[in-house]
Amino acid sequence: MSTEPSQELPSVAVVGRPNVGKSTLFNRIVGRREAIVEEKPGVTRDRKEVVAEWQGREFRLVDTGGWMPGGDSLDAKVSAQSEKAIQEADCVLFVVDTVIGITEEDSRIANILRRNGRPVLVVVNKVDDTNRENSIWEFVRLGVGDPYPVSALHGRGTGDLLEDLVAILPAVPEVDSTEDATPADKIFSVSIVGRPNVGKSTLFNRLIGDDRSVVHDMPGTTRDAVDTVVETEDGPVRFVDTAGMRRRSKIDEGTEYYSLVRALQAIDRSDVALLVIDSTVGVTAQDQRLAERVDAAGCPVVVVMNKWELLDADARDEVGYQISQRLHFIGDSPVLKLSALTGKGVHRLLPALAGTIDDYHKRIPTRKVNQVIRAAQAAQPAPHGGRVLYATQGAVDPPTFTLFANKELAPAYLRYLERSLREACDFGSTPIKIRVRKRD
Repeated sequence: MSTEPSQELPSVAVVGRPNVGKSTLFNRIVGRREAIVEEKPGVTRDRKEVVAEWQGREFRLVDTGGWMPGGDSLDAKVSAQSEKAIQEADCVLFVVDTVIGITEEDSRIANILRRNGRPVLVVVNKVDDTNRENSIWEFVRLGVGDPYPVSALHGRGTGDLLEDLVAILPAVPEVDSTEDATPADKIFSVSIVGRPNVGKSTLFNRLIGDDRSVVHDMPGTTRDAVDTVVETEDGPVRFVDTAGMRRRSKIDEGTEYYSLVRALQAIDRSDVALLVIDSTVGVTAQDQRLAERVDAAGCPVVVVMNKWELLDADARDEVGYQISQRLHFIGDSPVLKLSALTGKGVHRLLPALAGTIDDYHKRIPTRKVNQVIRAAQAAQPAPHGGRVLYATQGAVDPPTFTLFANKELAPAYLRYLERSLREACDFGSTPIKIRVRKRD
């Protein structure tokens, strides 16, 4: 199954009030744990979109946060996301809870769906056995269609639901197969990482030009990784918004733990990571640990100092000093000073990414690699008679060099050779992998 949503595919939105099982149904349909699921309301806040398939028919499936009118400002933003998903959908799966029955929120959502005019399938969830099937008929009173008894947790009834769903979806326009296409696995992936509440979602929305992630001044708003592909002058780029990452010792709930896991997975799959730091707070110990984690993943780093416009001259000098002292290990990584909220300075981000991506794919001729290694060994011989006999670049993404040596080389000396290659070949902040093979 493809995982790259295509705008040509019909869109199916999964909506409903909190804690009715929307994300469980979403995971059941796509056949894997894509959305974070926990037995409490408010876990899903952003729209999450993936490609799903049933009997050879593909469609875009959109998970939404729980619709909660009359709540606080964060609830209002989550509800607005749900309503936007309804407006953009070709069909809506309206999820309700057979255990609770019809609530005032269900009725209000039904009113929105009737006004919207899109096809609606009423999914009565938590019908785990035949004893509950008779209770589904009360949901006819919502006036948006006949109910479908389903147990999203156990998969009961989902087959019948999906058969009727794909039958009412609009046809997909035929695409000229001769047109060039960029494979999903070739799209550059950029993860946006950082501590909670530093402005990651605001930057994400600014980059993709759409209020896709919920932005609120409460730490921990984003619970899952949300991604969108954007067409740029340098080709398509996938931006991935991740949950704020804290130390494991500070994570005391299951939802936040899974959010951390998803964020780390996003880093491991990314070509570049944007490390977002709140300039008004400065470079904290947690920012330093996150930079170390990204660096250990072999992922190039672009440091984004957000909220820069709020600093005076003295504060800017202090933050600059903190960057040089606490993030020195990521080498010459670009440091961009901008405002995600106003957009000031954001235009410099894509060119910085393009340069980092070029370095990530750079290949150095074998002749030059050996010239650099020989010069480095002449300037500083390896201890204990160690010597590199021959070297070559075996791979890219990231650049990977294989050194054929007469014996084991000390880690400190390998770091010296890596630094020599980085400087001579102008790799900037791009991580380099060094492999050593011993030859007698």
